[in-house]
Amino acid sequence: MKRFIIGSLAAVGALSLLFFGAVVGLAILGAASKPGVPSGPMVLELELDEPLVEYLPEDSLASAFGQERMTVRDVVDALEKAGGDERVKALVVRLNGTPGSTAVVQELRDAVKAFRAKGKKAVAYADTFGEGGSGTGAYYLASAFDEIYLQPSGDVSVVGAAIETPFAREAFAKLGVKPRIGQRYEYKNAVNTYTEQTYTPEHREATERFLTSMFGQMVKGVAEDRKLSEEQVKAAIDAAPLLGKAAVEAKLVDGLMYRDEVYAKVKEEAGKEARLLYLEKYLERAGRPNTTGPTVALIYGAGGIARGKSSTNPMSGEVTMGSESVAAAFRKAAEDDKVKAIIFRVDSPGGSYVASDTVRREVQRAREKGKPVIVTMGTYAASGGYFVSMDADKIVAQPGTLTGSIGVFGGKMVTADLWEKLGVNWEPLGVGKNATMYSTDLDFTPEQLAKNDAFLDRVYEDFTAKAAEGRKMPVEKLREVAKGRVWTGEDAKERGLVDELGGYAVALKLAKEAAKLEGGVKVETFPRKKSPAEVLSELLGQQKEESSDDEGTGVKVTAPWEPVLEQTRALYQLGVKLGVVSEKRQVLSAPVPDTTW
Repeated sequence: MKRFIIGSLAAVGALSLLFFGAVVGLAILGAASKPGVPSGPMVLELELDEPLVEYLPEDSLASAFGQERMTVRDVVDALEKAGGDERVKALVVRLNGTPGSTAVVQELRDAVKAFRAKGKKAVAYADTFGEGGSGTGAYYLASAFDEIYLQPSGDVSVVGAAIETPFAREAFAKLGVKPRIGQRYEYKNAVNTYTEQTYTPEHREATERFLTSMFGQMVKGVAEDRKLSEEQVKAAIDAAPLLGKAAVEAKLVDGLMYRDEVYAKVKEEAGKEARLLYLEKYLERAGRPNTTGPTVALIYGAGGIARGKSSTNPMSGEVTMGSESVAAAFRKAAEDDKVKAIIFRVDSPGGSYVASDTVRREVQRAREKGKPVIVTMGTYAASGGYFVSMDADKIVAQPGTLTGSIGVFGGKMVTADLWEKLGVNWEPLGVGKNATMYSTDLDFTPEQLAKNDAFLDRVYEDFTAKAAEGRKMPVEKLREVAKGRVWTGEDAKERGLVDELGGYAVALKLAKEAAKLEGGVKVETFPRKKSPAEVLSELLGQQKEESSDDEGTGVKVTAPWEPVLEQTRALYQLGVKLGVVSEKRQVLSAPVPDTTW
């Protein structure tokens, strides 16, 4: 029986390997027989029914099997390529939901306007902008197009931007949980969910300011693109939700049409023989722009920052910025003679102080080796996300990027009373005076509390001193805009925390200027993309790199069956917000506002 079981398991394993091999073979065969771009006139189409992701790790399982989600850069690159392609006559985008954060929408708006500037037509269509909810973000994007059409039964729910923040101090008190968390300083509001029952004056001030800043950016953009006054746009917002006819009268949309009518109109204007082609298919077949000339490295720093290797969860899509992986990518780019400059795309709310400093050091070292580093910020580059950015030659952010949060918090949640109510007694034992210092079953002693405060002071002083040096400003001036406060990119630029407003295109322009490059360049992602076979080999534990530098650039692949055992993503995120679920505390983190728009 034992032999039978062992033999059966071996057979299953062999069949699994054969299956994986067959899939890889079919993928390679499919790649070799891909059709080309049609020779006649084309209308590119894009359906946006969920937020675009910022980054998909090159060696995630999604790159080996199945359809990859489009990234922000995919859309930007495809539109840049199409703008110079005479076969492409127009773009039609169907908006079925919010395409992403304010910063993501602004990145897409820039790309659409650059596409239109090359003589191409862009049309946006939605069956509704926010049925039963807010459609502000989707409409903000649509306003950058030549024309906007709405299904006759749809409405325009452009109602503005809002944030709901949970405060659970009283709930924790009833449960018997005592937050013992310090912060530096009053605007570092990540801990307020645990320690307050409403907004503190500073928390309210900062939150209202970045909401006001984002709202003002949206109003100004819509007014300029729809040729309305800002007062008219604000009046329409205050009157929303607007039924279709009212939206036309307010000049927010150009007409009420069904999808078939819109597509027929766009195709007719593009030419009798015009064919539809998905934007992602066009990018796949036509290739990316910026593929010839001196090399500019593109390195991603996406997700919460942690020590070790970057990781990705294929079930949730969440990525982690591992300091080991990002640092190794910088070393590779800095040592490559072909690389003349580095673009560092940061999209992170922060995380580990030590991991952030590891990445910052490699940015510094790359510059010392003569490689200019330009940071381009995505949705967030706050706290640790700002820490990894501040030593770059230049920092570029979208007006709606949330950045700054130069501050620190740390401590623990004491749960002894909670367990007592449940009839559970955790009794910690330790050898060493402070062995149980961070035990959640014991409160800090006065001496331990002083040690925790000293740690927070040291990190804050180090953060602000290094930020002042990186930004070339007096530390006193830097600390005036620090205190843990989050700023929009627009406000951050006014305070010297950011150099330019924009996205990928602005960052590439600055990289070429810093490296004194003229003409075309080749933008190459570091680390290189792994093949499906390499991804599978790593997953099966059969892949070993040649050195720690090579190994460090990779991404830890999570097998698809592992996350099945975890809580659902929504419950997990709620637990994290309320402090019920907690991973290892990361002291350079900024709260991620869940903005409704």
